[in-house]
Amino acid sequence: MVNPKGSSQSKICYRPIRPSDFDVLERIHGRLFPIRYESAFFEDVVNRRDIVSWGAVDLSRPNGQSDELIGFVTARIVLAKESEIVDLLGYDSAKSDQTLVYVLTLGVVEAYRSLGIASSLIREVVKYASSIPTCRAVYLHVISFNISAINLYKKMSFKCVRKLQGFYFINGQHYDSFLFVHYVNGGRSPCSPLQLLSAFVSYMKSGFKAVAAKLCKNEVRKISRWEKCRESHSLVSLSTIPNKRNMAVESTGCEFV
Repeated sequence: MVNPKGSSQSKICYRPIRPSDFDVLERIHGRLFPIRYESAFFEDVVNRRDIVSWGAVDLSRPNGQSDELIGFVTARIVLAKESEIVDLLGYDSAKSDQTLVYVLTLGVVEAYRSLGIASSLIREVVKYASSIPTCRAVYLHVISFNISAINLYKKMSFKCVRKLQGFYFINGQHYDSFLFVHYVNGGRSPCSPLQLLSAFVSYMKSGFKAVAAKLCKNEVRKISRWEKCRESHSLVSLSTIPNKRNMAVESTGCEFV
């Protein structure tokens, strides 16, 4: 038995997945996913063989269940140049040392959903990826009809960058997938033609403004010199007229919008 959904007594804690979690991890995967995973996958997860993972437990559960998994996330480090999203990472990702973190599975038992557990597990992955200097992004696939997962990733600043037709094959039927990416450590997507055009237009506008401002400044200087000259002539010509001294000329500023 698990605590009722939304129980105020729940005390959620997060920890690495351990070998003792094997049975529960396999059982939860079987309940949550239509895809069946081989035992070798769970062996790799619990023994940390090229897979990193975090589990969620409720310390308030009675009868020795306080350390039993109620949620999990598994992920793997991959080389960026060998990944399916190398074209979405910009030029630097072609370097041999650039890596990514790929989320394999994420799940929370039904009674503990809508409590922010999935968000906290994904944050653990993003924090882990950010701690690796060579890592440039976290990425994952989500089946097209899993609206709650799609909304979760969007809320956590993942970007939907691609739709993959027929990516999943479940019970004899194909399903589309969305590819989501969260960039870390300065990782970025390469500029699209539209972004390049926008940057060029912005650059040209700034150039025009700089030229216009310079022309305006030169014009003001010319006016100022002319006014000073006119002022000096006026003072000379008016020097013979009483009470007409110290004439001043005020120039106005020039603004381009």
